[in-house]
Amino acid sequence: MMGPAHSLSGAAAWLGVGAAAAAAGHPMPWPVLLVGALVCAGAALAPDLDHKAATISRAFGPLSRWLCEIVDKLSYAVYKASRKPGDPRRSGGHRTLTHTWLWAVLIGAGTSVAAIAGGRWAVLAILFVHMVLAIEGLLWRAARGSSSDVLVWLLAATSAWILAGILDKPGNGSDWLFTAPGQEYLWLGLPIVLGALVHDIGDALTVSGCPILWPIPVGRKRWYPLGPPKAMRFRAGSWVELKVLMPVFMLLGGVGGAAALNVI
Repeated sequence: MMGPAHSLSGAAAWLGVGAAAAAAGHPMPWPVLLVGALVCAGAALAPDLDHKAATISRAFGPLSRWLCEIVDKLSYAVYKASRKPGDPRRSGGHRTLTHTWLWAVLIGAGTSVAAIAGGRWAVLAILFVHMVLAIEGLLWRAARGSSSDVLVWLLAATSAWILAGILDKPGNGSDWLFTAPGQEYLWLGLPIVLGALVHDIGDALTVSGCPILWPIPVGRKRWYPLGPPKAMRFRAGSWVELKVLMPVFMLLGGVGGAAALNVI
């Protein structure tokens, strides 16, 4: 799928988690609901770090382009080293390592550890990165072009600073779900795991499928392209994505957010 659909699906997924958490007796304070939705929207773009033409590749200028090249080469090396006889030969690493459940879990766990070990500045850095990606994804056309990059970074930095300040206030959610001393922001890895998995599921609906299950082998393939029957798949950017899925994501997100806040 394209960037806007990925980001919308990530935000909708976190709002749905908010509704489920409220029903389970662990309601999210509104700052956690808001920040989690934005972080999840940004994280839903991150698996395309293996693609030089993706939104994330230009989100941070030369730094993200350089990082994309490294991740692409790493993903390709892992693919070649772990492929089974049934896996096709390929020339790049797109939709391999970063599009798996294992990558999503490791990135989410690493984020939680960094948030706890690094304190406020680590939290600010995590929020800044994902605010940039959320803006790039949700405001895709408005944020395109190198002339708007600095404005996006400034907006993201300001948002990260304000939101972190709000979360730090007692009762606003820095210790949501994990309440023991020293566990503030441990939950921050959850929307990142969810965003990555939602991205993978979205890509699985497209023509190429997605190897979400790696490294678990399926038959003669370790990189099995999981997805629905081919007749039900669509091409990225097609009318199905733009006219059907994106409105559905917005509707589900609205319902989930309302339920999470006990409005309905």
